[in-house]
Amino acid sequence: MAQIAIDEWVGGLSAVHHEDFTLPKIEKYLQQNQIRVETLKPYLFYAKSHYTRNLIFKCDLFEVMAICWEVGQVSRVHNHRGQNCWMAVPVGKLRVQNFRVENQDPSRGTCRLSPSVSYDMDYDHPGTVQREEPVHQVLNLAEFNQRATSIHVYSHPYSSCEIYSIDKGTYSDVPLFYSSEYGKLNPDEKLF
Repeated sequence: MAQIAIDEWVGGLSAVHHEDFTLPKIEKYLQQNQIRVETLKPYLFYAKSHYTRNLIFKCDLFEVMAICWEVGQVSRVHNHRGQNCWMAVPVGKLRVQNFRVENQDPSRGTCRLSPSVSYDMDYDHPGTVQREEPVHQVLNLAEFNQRATSIHVYSHPYSSCEIYSIDKGTYSDVPLFYSSEYGKLNPDEKLF
């Protein structure tokens, strides 16, 4: 398995032709190419109050983001609006919990979900959001007892997603924001 700098890793993705940018092809790329952790330093911003979303690269076909997780931080249950997503975890360990949508009423914004498959990701085990079950949550469990950084490839880039409340049985659209872009912290981002 090759260990390469993040710029070279992104360059490899950029060399993939549009028609070949498929779930299996990019999943194989992640399995065969690991990121040298020290090359991620400009993109790593951790906050005690929330995980951070740090843009590394973006074009019309895909974007690459470093998401930084302190111990115990979790994403909300969400989807990617039909976009493909691949995840590598060069730092730490994360759990992905998938959910099955049992029913959904878009006119009322209600839904019922049930947990399905879960799996752990780490340096040697990347992950892919499966198209047949795209609703999921990412967790840096307290029992892992370490920070984590996941590198996400989204194709195509998107600016909002659906967030699900299991307790309330509802879902809604929310906008997404970057904590940093290309190594520069956004002025509104608070790292506390």
